[in-house]
Amino acid sequence: MQLLNFTKDKAKPVLNYNSIFTTYNKIIKTETPTNFGFIYVEANGLVGRHEAPVPQLFIVIEGEGWVQGKSDEKVKLQMGEAVLWEKGESHVCGSQKGFTAIVIQSVELQI
Repeated sequence: MQLLNFTKDKAKPVLNYNSIFTTYNKIIKTETPTNFGFIYVEANGLVGRHEAPVPQLFIVIEGEGWVQGKSDEKVKLQMGEAVLWEKGESHVCGSQKGFTAIVIQSVELQI
């Protein structure tokens, strides 16, 4: 499990296109088919333990929750924070308050 951070303070300024007060965080670059989706976990919700069928990038965009990889240690995540699970990696996630996350799945993730 690789923890990542996409919060605003990690973004780089956009200097092209006469942009003003704009920053950007690249998430991934792929050359193979990629699935992008939202997942909504309600208060006291849980996504049960399973193995990632392909590498999965999980980015919290609202609310807060937790993830677990192979260990029993719960790692808290909030808006802008992310986790990358490798293919076959067992994981589980949940939340007491609820969260929304973007899930990106592809056989090739270049972060």
